Order: sequence, then structure tokens, then C-alpha cells
Amino acid sequence: MANKSDYFGLSYLVSVILAIIPVTSWICGAITRLQEGKILAFVLRLLLGWGIIWIADLILMIVSKHILRLLPI
Repeated sequence: MANKSDYFGLSYLVSVILAIIPVTSWICGAITRLQEGKILAFVLRLLLGWGIIWIADLILMIVSKHILRLLPI
């Protein structure tokens, strides 16, 4: 069975492909944080999800199979 990744329990390969595309990374990251019940992190991801957060998500998804957790709350 394939290892599960951070985006909705999808396979690692699918999650990396979604992380590579900036728009899908932004949307999937925001929805993931909303599903976790992290409203503040969801709002910050919507407002600041472009640029550095996208690059950090991409690197972390490849290395550790998880997106950036900027706020532990």
C-alpha cells in the first residue's frame, strides 16, 4: 500500500504533484488546515499562501510528506 501524505490522505506522488502547482497547493493547504480545525492557520494560508509558504510546502512535502505547520495552534 502506498504511503499516505498530508493532502486528504492521498498518495505521496499525487500530493507532490498537487504541491508543485501553486494554485492547487494554496487551495489544498487551506482546506487541509480547515479540516484540522485550525481557523487562524486557514485564514493565514488564504492570505499569505503564495510565495514563501508555497516553496516551503513544496520542499517539506518532498522531504517529510507534510505541509508547513506555521502555527501549532
